[in-house]
Amino acid sequence: MANIKNYDELYRNFKLEVPEYFNWARDEFDRWGEDSHKLALWVISDFGSEIKFTFRQLSELSKKLANVFKLNDILPGERIIVFLGRKPAFWISMLASLRFGTVISPCATQLSAKDIQSRLAASAATAIIAEEEIADKIDAAAVNCPTLKAKFIVGRRKGWLSFEDELDKASETFEALNTRSDDNALLYFTSGASGLPKMTIHTQASYGIGHRVTGKFWLDLTESDLHWNLTDTGRAKAAWGSFFGPWNCGACVFVYDSAGKFDGKRTLDILCKYPITTLSAPPTAYRILVQENLRNYSFKSLRHCVAAGEPLNAEVINAWKKITGITIYDGYGQTETALLVANFPSSQLKIGSMGKPSPGFHVAIVDLEGKQVGPNREGDIAVRVKPERPVGIFKEYYNEPERTLATLRGDWYITGDRGVSDEEGYITFVSRADDAILSSAHRIEPFEVESALIEHPAVLEAAVVASPDELRGEIVKAFVIVAAGYEGSEVLTKELQDFVKKLTAPYKYPREIEYVDTLPKTISGKIRRNELKEMEKQRKLMKNFIENGT
Repeated sequence: MANIKNYDELYRNFKLEVPEYFNWARDEFDRWGEDSHKLALWVISDFGSEIKFTFRQLSELSKKLANVFKLNDILPGERIIVFLGRKPAFWISMLASLRFGTVISPCATQLSAKDIQSRLAASAATAIIAEEEIADKIDAAAVNCPTLKAKFIVGRRKGWLSFEDELDKASETFEALNTRSDDNALLYFTSGASGLPKMTIHTQASYGIGHRVTGKFWLDLTESDLHWNLTDTGRAKAAWGSFFGPWNCGACVFVYDSAGKFDGKRTLDILCKYPITTLSAPPTAYRILVQENLRNYSFKSLRHCVAAGEPLNAEVINAWKKITGITIYDGYGQTETALLVANFPSSQLKIGSMGKPSPGFHVAIVDLEGKQVGPNREGDIAVRVKPERPVGIFKEYYNEPERTLATLRGDWYITGDRGVSDEEGYITFVSRADDAILSSAHRIEPFEVESALIEHPAVLEAAVVASPDELRGEIVKAFVIVAAGYEGSEVLTKELQDFVKKLTAPYKYPREIEYVDTLPKTISGKIRRNELKEMEKQRKLMKNFIENGT
C-alpha cells in the first residue's frame, strides 16, 4: 500500500505549499472531525483503562482548554511547558496550544528539579501542565519562575488547578487564532555541546505542514490506519509519529501508557491483540523484540514498520523480516527538522543506509568549506537552505541568534552528523561531529553528565564518552579520577550513579564507571574524549572477538 509509486518522479516534482496564514489545529486537524465517528486517539494503560477519542471530541476538548488559557490570562506567543507522559491530556494540550497561538514545550517526565528549573527560567514559561508523579519536583523549581501564571495538574493537588475540572467548566466555543505560518508554535529543548540545552523553535508550518512527508511517504499512512509510535511524548519524535504525521493523514494514533520500563513480551501481545497496522519504534525496541520467540505471535493487522533515533543494524532488520515478513524502514532527522532521509517503501532498500533524501529536501554531504563532496567521501550531512528554506527546518534557537547562525555554512544547514553518499544518492550515517552519546535513541551530552559527576566530593575529574553496546547502541561510560581520601569501588560506583540520577534525567547516568589516575588531554588542557572513545571501541571489539570469534 505504498503512498509513493515512483520515488524519483515524486522527488523531482514535489513541493509543499505554505499559505501566509495557517493554524494547524483549525486548518488540518478539524477537517477530519467532519465525520463525527472518525477515531483519532486510542489509549490503553497498564492500569486497566481504555479510552477512545474521535477527531471531533478532541477538537471540542482543545477548544475548551484554549478557553481555560484565556481565562487564566495566558496570551498568544507565551510559553506553556508540559510534563504529561502518554496521557490524553498531552494530545489535548498540544491541540489547544496550536489553536490558541501559544508556544508549547513538551518535556520528559524523568527530568530532575534542576532540569525543570533551568527550562522554566530559560523559556520564561507562563503555564505548566503536568501529571501528579512529577509535581513535587515542579513545585520545588517553580518558586524561581516569576513569569508563571498558572499550573494545571491531571488530578488534584493543593496550589494547582485541576486539568479535568477546568475543562468541565469551560465553553467549547472558541475561534482559533488566525496565526501566520511562521508564527512560533513549538519549543523543544535539545542537547547542547556545553552549557544549557538549546531551545529549538518550530512554527505552525515547519512541523504542521513539514510532517505531511513523514506521515504519508515514510509512515505510509492513510485515514484507515491505526498507528503506534513508541516514542515518549517529551521527545520531538512524538510530534513526528504520534501527532502531526498520522493526523495529517487522518490516521488514528494508538497509545500504550505503560506503568514501567519497556517490556518486549507485552509489546508483542499488544501488537497481536489490537488492529495496529503501522509501528514506529527506536532500534533498541526492535533489538529487544527480536530476542523473543516471534514465531509465537501472529500480527494479523501489522503491515508496515519504521525505525528512527539511532542507526539500525542489519541483523535486526533481517531477523524481524524473517519471521514477520515486514521490512523495517529506517529514517533520519533531528529535533531541528522533519524527516530528512529515509528508506521509503517504494525504493530499493540498502541495508546499512538511512536511505535517500525526503521529498522537499536537498540533503548532501559537504566539506568544511560548504562544498558538496563526491560519492563515498565522508563529510558533514547538510541540508540546502538557500536560496529557499525548505518546509520542515526549525526557525531558530530561541533568543540565541549566534547559536542559530553557527548552524549555517554557506547555503547549507549543518546537522552536526557525519555521513557518506553513494553513486545512487543513498546516504549512510557515519558518526556525530560532536561528542554526543546516542543511547536507546536518547541524545546525551557528555558535558552534562560530567558536570553532575564533579559535584560529588569523591570526584576530582571526570570524562564521559560513548561505549558500544549491543542492545542500546551506545551507553554512557565515565572515566573518573577520585579525590584525595576516596577509592574507586563498586560501592562508590553505585553512589555516583544514584547521585547523577538525582541531578539529571535518570537515563543519562553512567552505566559503566572506570577509575583512572590520569585522563588524556591536549596541550591546552582539554580532555581528549575521542581517544577514550576509540579505546572503548577497540576494547569492545576485542571482547566480542574473544567471546564470539567475530
